[in-house]
Amino acid sequence: MDSHKVKYATKGQSQQSNVLFLLPLWGIGMIQKTKAIILKTTKYGETSLVVTAFTELFGVQTYMVNGVRSSKQANAKSTYFQPGSMLEMVAYHNEQKTMQRIKEFKFAYLYTQIFSSVIKNCIALFAVEILNKCLKQPETNTNLYNFCEDAFLQLDVCSKKATANFPLFFALHLPQFFGFKMIDNYNDKNIFFDLNEGVFCPEQPMHNNYLNKNDSFTTSQLLKAMHPRELEHFNLNKETRRLLLHKYETYYGYHIQDFGQLKTLVVLGEVL
Repeated sequence: MDSHKVKYATKGQSQQSNVLFLLPLWGIGMIQKTKAIILKTTKYGETSLVVTAFTELFGVQTYMVNGVRSSKQANAKSTYFQPGSMLEMVAYHNEQKTMQRIKEFKFAYLYTQIFSSVIKNCIALFAVEILNKCLKQPETNTNLYNFCEDAFLQLDVCSKKATANFPLFFALHLPQFFGFKMIDNYNDKNIFFDLNEGVFCPEQPMHNNYLNKNDSFTTSQLLKAMHPRELEHFNLNKETRRLLLHKYETYYGYHIQDFGQLKTLVVLGEVL
């Protein structure tokens, strides 16, 4: 069956004669349009890429993209597939296949700072790495996609101070979409954050995975921030940010199987 063949209803068949029906190509799938955030890119052959993307319609998916790498700079389209890029794609989708194909693509949003600022690019790569480790199944999660899309858009335009606190915000709010949300029950009595249970408690836990009083208070305040622009109000030093990010990494490792260590944390510790 021709992948571009379409079928029109004739006037004698239906009153909906102007409706176009697209016939799927056997083995390839229906053509679908979706937005996507690029998570990972691997070179394949001389001119192709294997791309992992978090899509709005289908969750995390793997795509083969042919002919986008070239020795001629003018013809190279691989720059579209940098980790963190936000694209609009037309793709062939077949639920029976583990690798899909992209037919058309363009930027959904062209960043003004994320790819030109060393600090913002490192933070974007940090967010992408966490997503890569958390997204295990190709399931649609529109709320998560909207959160991530807005987070990247805000990172691109936020101030220097908000940028420095952005990794904390992203790491704290992401778990709510994966079933291990951090509960903000902090008060005068619940002053220690238990990294195993994800709640604040009145006494130091019997294990070592918890935050001290000061870091617990900071965490509770960050959990109350509902938008990245609120990060302007947090006066945190480099050492506090570094310590908290490593503690939050421990939290993810306790709740996500085979989470491992975040490679981008080392770089963030330097640039922030």
